[in-house]
Amino acid sequence: MNPIANLIRIFFAWACTLLLFFPLGWLALTAFKTELQAISVPPLFFFTPTLEGFHEVQERSDYLLHAKNSLITSVGSTILGLMIAAPAAYSMAFFKTKRTKDILMWMLSTKMMPAVGALVPVYVMAQVTGLLDSLTALTIVFTLSNLPIMVWMLYTSLKDIPGEILEAARMDGATLWTEVRYVVLPLGLGGLASTGLLCLVLSWNEAFWALNLSSANAATLAAMIASYSSPEGLFWAKLSAASLLTIAPIIVFGWFSQKSLVQGLTFGAVK
Repeated sequence: MNPIANLIRIFFAWACTLLLFFPLGWLALTAFKTELQAISVPPLFFFTPTLEGFHEVQERSDYLLHAKNSLITSVGSTILGLMIAAPAAYSMAFFKTKRTKDILMWMLSTKMMPAVGALVPVYVMAQVTGLLDSLTALTIVFTLSNLPIMVWMLYTSLKDIPGEILEAARMDGATLWTEVRYVVLPLGLGGLASTGLLCLVLSWNEAFWALNLSSANAATLAAMIASYSSPEGLFWAKLSAASLLTIAPIIVFGWFSQKSLVQGLTFGAVK
């Protein structure tokens, strides 16, 4: 390989990396500034770090309550979504019909509709059923919102499993449960893991439904961040501190689970 071309590729790789991570780095810097330092012109790159923003976030907002709500809704919607999406993807991957692709495309097309288009009926249903401002409502809505993507991801991973393996298991007398437990589940574990991780991240970061279907009891971390935008203005240091506290758990979780995520997303890419 030409050394100059190699250096150019390395340069562009680093440039893209810095460009992508600059907002996150700036957010982390702003979180450790005072409000005056956060809005200073020109921006301050060198300053004495302070935990003032984090202290005010803890005093003004119940971080643990919001974090608990985010954890419950994210994990709950992930588990519920997998319980629904896995059988659907299994049936479409191994028992295909002429309408399988049409059903998949229809499911995916539902993601093209803006969420605000379904806000009024969803809000009314939650209000009528008494589920408004409840973790149950958020969990159900998060599940339904992520379900098309989950079915697509699981279908893509399961359809790459050779059908001959399933036929051999059936010829040996394997029941449906035995086939799923000892054949499909081990081979599709990477797809299940990546799908669950993606659903967890999407639910954790969901802001639209959390802001419109919750107020005090079921407010998630996304709602906590929005509370730092007030008629008096934006409190950049506090907003950055709240945002950093919100994204830190999911970043750490994603870092340690990236192997499973990459394995699931690339499953079947190389034959």
